[in-house]
Amino acid sequence: MAIFAKRKEEAPCTVEVSHTFESLHAHVRFNNGAVVHPGDEVLVHGEPVLAAYGEVITEDRTATITRATWAERVWTRLTGDLEFIELCEFSFSEEIRL
Repeated sequence: MAIFAKRKEEAPCTVEVSHTFESLHAHVRFNNGAVVHPGDEVLVHGEPVLAAYGEVITEDRTATITRATWAERVWTRLTGDLEFIELCEFSFSEEIRL
C-alpha cells in the first residue's frame, strides 16, 4: 500500500556551521525548496564539517530525504508533543536540605 511505502529523494543543500562567540549552530537549507515534515529523515552526504573556534563554514552538499510513511508521520505528531513537554519539565528553584 502507498501509505506504508517510504520514498527517498535527493536534494541539493547548503550547510552552514558556525563556531563563534556569538553563535554555535549547524543549519541545512534545501536549495530546491524541499520541506522536511515530522518523521522525515535527512542524511547530508560528505565528510563532517568541522569549524574551528571563530569560523563560519558554508558548503554546498547533496542530501537524501527519506519521507516518513503515513503511520510514522501520525505517530511523530502524537508523541512529539509529549517529548516537548518532557523537555519543559525543569525548575530553577534550589532545594536545600539540612
